[in-house]
Amino acid sequence: MKNILLLVFVLVCNVLQAQQIVFPVVRNFGGIYDIPDAVERPDPTLDYKIVIDLAGGSENPAVINDHLNNIARMINLHGIGGVPKEKIKVVVAIHNQATYSIMDNESYNQRYKVDNPNLALYKALREAGVELFVCGQSLIGRNIDKTKISPDIKIATSMLTVLTTYQLKGYAWFKF
Repeated sequence: MKNILLLVFVLVCNVLQAQQIVFPVVRNFGGIYDIPDAVERPDPTLDYKIVIDLAGGSENPAVINDHLNNIARMINLHGIGGVPKEKIKVVVAIHNQATYSIMDNESYNQRYKVDNPNLALYKALREAGVELFVCGQSLIGRNIDKTKISPDIKIATSMLTVLTTYQLKGYAWFKF
């Protein structure tokens, strides 16, 4: 009996350890776990339109902004739930402390003495079809040169106008 219990325990441990992080839509970022027995899943027949208010910055400039990584997680969760990439439309309005995360590597390094860890994630989000806008008001308010930002980011009049415009177009609003 002890041997059977030990065998069951070992098998369960192996199954649990076999659970791997996956990146179904945004490659190498926003890792998630598949939950095959979940009863509530995204509806793959719907068109998901989401506008995200990205305000939070990273406490440690040497690590990826967790708020930004959550955008990749959200997209990957819909993808693993069966929603085709073409049915996930995400727009991000970057402002407040998150504005610093869009600085090009040279400017970021001058400010923080480390390379910008967020640039590869911004690129991966763009490759996944995400539209990325920085608030022009935040750029000016934080003295960030518009020529010294990631090429993956477009400048908007403001975060407020991005949010109102896309909400009126039927996008659901999230704040990270």
